[in-house]
Amino acid sequence: MRKTARRRGNPMKLNTIINRYLFREMLSPFLINVMFFTFVFLLTEILQITDMIVNYKISVLAVLLLLAYSMPYFLVFVIPMSVMMAVLLTFLRMSQDNEIIALKAGGVGVYQLMPAVLVLCLIGALATFWTIVWGLPWGRTAVKAKTIEIARSSIDIGLKERTFNTAFDGVMLYVGKIDLKTRDLMDVFIQDERNPEAAVTVIAPRGRIFSDPDRLFFKLTLENGTISQASVKNRSANAIRFDTYEVTLDLDRHLPGGGGPKNEKEMNFSELREAIRSAPEKNARYYSALIEYHKKFSIPFACLALGVLAVPLGMQSKSARKSFGLALGLFLFLTYYLLMSAGVVFGEAGRYPPAIGMWMPNLVTGGIGLHLLVRSVRGRPMEMDAIIAFFRLKR
Repeated sequence: MRKTARRRGNPMKLNTIINRYLFREMLSPFLINVMFFTFVFLLTEILQITDMIVNYKISVLAVLLLLAYSMPYFLVFVIPMSVMMAVLLTFLRMSQDNEIIALKAGGVGVYQLMPAVLVLCLIGALATFWTIVWGLPWGRTAVKAKTIEIARSSIDIGLKERTFNTAFDGVMLYVGKIDLKTRDLMDVFIQDERNPEAAVTVIAPRGRIFSDPDRLFFKLTLENGTISQASVKNRSANAIRFDTYEVTLDLDRHLPGGGGPKNEKEMNFSELREAIRSAPEKNARYYSALIEYHKKFSIPFACLALGVLAVPLGMQSKSARKSFGLALGLFLFLTYYLLMSAGVVFGEAGRYPPAIGMWMPNLVTGGIGLHLLVRSVRGRPMEMDAIIAFFRLKR
């Protein structure tokens, strides 16, 4: 009996070797995808980075720090996407090389390949959880602090042409054009609501903004404009023209820990729970806090849902190339993101509970993945090769 067992080998040891091999095969594409998709997300900021360095003379170190502080926001989506792509591309390659068929012929079933996949998904889920719980609030707070620091020396960096700027306390500022050489502001529009008894609107063709390097107060000097004031209490309205008019602007409420309330994305667990518990009514802020609370659990769980879905899709095609796998992975993640975005929109509007909106993408993708996985085990896989051939004929 001992000789027979020695010849057949230890099945548990064989499974351990196979799962170690599979995990190593998935680890490399996972790391490559994390770097690749992070680089792609950073490319979306390249125009703004170039503009800050060339036109506003911001130091390269300050720009690099802003990018580093923004990394957690990218990684929240990059890590689940990379987990799914790593699993999908690995199983596509193994299908092309007939390794899946060889494993099945050797008595290794599909379920016996899942431990390595689940370990990678769990690592991705934990990394995403850490990023969204601690990294994201830290990053957003650090970005705000660094932006304020830069604004101390040159406030016009934060201003954008043809954009309504609400960074100042009680004041909405619109600038039609900014002269980068003289720092003059053209076609200035100001809506000043700091006085609750009267709304003030200021329009001027030209203006300049000056900052106090030691404080977060800024002075905007306008020329040859018009001031319109309306009082609801007195039911009166008047307008006057001016040659020179000065407006004091305040950024204090936008300091981390300053006078203004924290954004929901900057809150940690305890702050979100307190915001939800102490909400006087179920308004937009209440639903937004509830959505952010559920996001901290549902997005990390996406690593498991998308990873399980990628296994049967990768196994069920022998003729697909890596480019097809990349396109399929991006399509699946886009579908997941659209479902989550719809959940955010309807959740903030109170159409249905935010918990449903945040967890529905996981239930849909995970449910489809489990269904396809069971079909693969039972020998009834979805005909991916027929779908690929159909799209090739269409081209």
